[in-house]
Amino acid sequence: MNLRPHPARDPGAPPAHHTPLRYGYGTNGLADLRLDDVLALLADLGYDGLGLTLDHMHLDPLAPDLAARTRRLARRLDELGLRVTVETGARYVLDPRRKHGPSLLDTDPAGRARRVDLLIRAVRVAADLDAHAVHCFSGITPAGTDPDSAWHRLAEALAPVLDAATASGVPLAVEPEPGHLVSTLADFHRLRRALGDPDHLGLTLDIGHCQCLEPLPPADCVRAAGPWLRHVQIEDMRRGVHEHLPFGDGEIDFPPVLAALAATGYRGLTVVELPRHSHAGPHHAALSLPFLRHAESTAFSPPLPAPAPGDPSSAPEGSTP
Repeated sequence: MNLRPHPARDPGAPPAHHTPLRYGYGTNGLADLRLDDVLALLADLGYDGLGLTLDHMHLDPLAPDLAARTRRLARRLDELGLRVTVETGARYVLDPRRKHGPSLLDTDPAGRARRVDLLIRAVRVAADLDAHAVHCFSGITPAGTDPDSAWHRLAEALAPVLDAATASGVPLAVEPEPGHLVSTLADFHRLRRALGDPDHLGLTLDIGHCQCLEPLPPADCVRAAGPWLRHVQIEDMRRGVHEHLPFGDGEIDFPPVLAALAATGYRGLTVVELPRHSHAGPHHAALSLPFLRHAESTAFSPPLPAPAPGDPSSAPEGSTP
């Protein structure tokens, strides 16, 4: 487990009596459960909320009864005291043959329009659920599309989504995704500037992605991203390998990451993102929250005092005081 000891706290870190972070679990990692069972499980485990991926098995964004189902879900979330963020990373919700297709970068205008419609639907769902953000991503640049055209296409496609987000008062949080046009924090800032830095455009920061490909360590990425953070996803990962791993199976040192996140003042959900572990989703959900709470408490534990001169505990092992 990557919970290395921290004998001295960074003087820039927040105080020991910090406001605890809020943790959720992504429904894309619990795809084999009915949504009602997901909610009951996460509430029983002590999670603060969930990252709700709009998909056919939970809340189908294309179903004719979407509004009624959303209202029922809002009541259930309120009963259980769970917060929610709306995620739009379902693999085949729009096209049963193309993973994450069509995207905002699709060469076919009709394909782009279908993705825009999905995102606007997601904004409406988020508003009805009092969600703290709607997550989205750029997509992979299609073959034969030059970068300038791809960036123009992305900005043009996002404009009506941002209009809907602004009207609903729900932040749109774009996620840098390895292999996509927007893959790094620098790419997010390029998009933000191209769109004129709108108030309702924010960032989804995936901590594993920081470990995978950002030049800065994950804790430094959190500090750099702080002003734009609207949603956070978290899992373990290794450098250069885009594989979402259970905590302890990768390389991330989590206490400094969580300390940095608390220092930003971020109050949304930090959502565990293990989409390829649904076969054991309840198991990983049960393990993930204690791991994160322990890592958080480790980050803010007071450092052990140095032994006083002459204290027997400072003598080397096996020596005589």
